Amino acid sequence: MTTAVTKTPAANSQTALSHFSALLAFETDCWDTHESLQADEVDFILVDVRSPALFADGHIKGAINIPHGKMTASYMKRYSQDTLFVVYCAGPHCNGADKAAVRLASLSLPVKRMNGGITGWLDEGFTLTKGE
Repeated sequence: MTTAVTKTPAANSQTALSHFSALLAFETDCWDTHESLQADEVDFILVDVRSPALFADGHIKGAINIPHGKMTASYMKRYSQDTLFVVYCAGPHCNGADKAAVRLASLSLPVKRMNGGITGWLDEGFTLTKGE
């Protein structure tokens, strides 16, 4: 019997290993981000790429707000070239984090996207903070 899942065969193990390992170089998740923010020294900058108004309404504690449209070469010069940025937006229905990742990568800055965004963060049971 063939189902919709098995109609297309799974990749061989080596191909799957390469693919899923590569994904981890581009993405992180809400749980790992939350855990890492608890460290004495955080080794990345968490960036909420939504509008300042949405950021003020509720964001992840420790995040800074840089809407993806503001990520210009002149603006981003304030950060070291080896700074890792972890970007997020509203959730899986929003591509703002992808747009931010493209902008940062085009400026030769290291970047990962936090899968799930605000929606994923809240789904994990984590809280948001309000204000600037």
